[in-house]
Amino acid sequence: MGIDTGDDAGVYQLSEEQALVVTGDWITPPVDDPFIFGQIAAANALSDIYAMGARPITALNLLGLPGTQDVTVFQQVLAGGLSKISEAGAILIGGHTTDDPEPKYGLSVNGLVHPDRILRNSDARPDDRLILTKPLGTGVIINGNNAGKTLPDNLEPVIESMITLNRVAAELLTEFTVHACTDVTGFGLAGHAGKMAATSGVTMRIDFESLPFFAQAQELYYDKIGTGANKPNFEKVAEELEFGRKLSWKDQQLLYDPQTSGGLLIAVAENEAEQLLKRLLEQGVKHACLIGEVTEYDGKGLRII
Repeated sequence: MGIDTGDDAGVYQLSEEQALVVTGDWITPPVDDPFIFGQIAAANALSDIYAMGARPITALNLLGLPGTQDVTVFQQVLAGGLSKISEAGAILIGGHTTDDPEPKYGLSVNGLVHPDRILRNSDARPDDRLILTKPLGTGVIINGNNAGKTLPDNLEPVIESMITLNRVAAELLTEFTVHACTDVTGFGLAGHAGKMAATSGVTMRIDFESLPFFAQAQELYYDKIGTGANKPNFEKVAEELEFGRKLSWKDQQLLYDPQTSGGLLIAVAENEAEQLLKRLLEQGVKHACLIGEVTEYDGKGLRII
């Protein structure tokens, strides 16, 4: 697997039993605390491996910080990243740093998966049900915090979500008939669902009322807080997106909100969806919910109902 379907990672088959999953990702700081920044960035990069149905095995640090930065900040960022690499059961084997006026951190990650168990974004099937494992709204919440408008009590759950690995959810998927999977990150729910629909040749019907949002996310859009990614995210899906219900422009922005270390979007066989959802909730994936269904392509790839 290469770049043809815009999947979450590349895959190189090693043998009949193993395939190597390769990805890399880095971000600018969504929070001021360097240790938490390291945790978020590492969880965000590891998520691509989980979205492919693989387990992470090795990681390389990718770090850019101003050369004038206090060395303790470097140490805290890397310590935060290492805590998540270790939690994932992977091993840190090195990395690379560069002098950068804007701080950036992330990982290059390798994972392993059986070739028959790779989860692609391109295999969703009609009658599948769609499950999302984390709430939406991290982009506007973080920007609201930078503007001094996000309440501290509303920021904490967002940070908790961003540092939470998708490991538990990914490991549970091996017990069910999951046809497609992706993680919801920078392109927002609409962008990632739209990509899955396009590469699978299907229509995805998403129930807006069923979507989980972080507290204050909707309020901040009404308070004129947004992100620079919303407009390009909308433009990527505009031609294949249709609304079957009336939503204000502000409410629509929640669909384009760019996520950092977001949840998994899972297309699972209809007869197993409720049981998978039950198991996710039992195992602590507390915000997992059923958000829609997959149908034959009906002229639009993504319908919000």
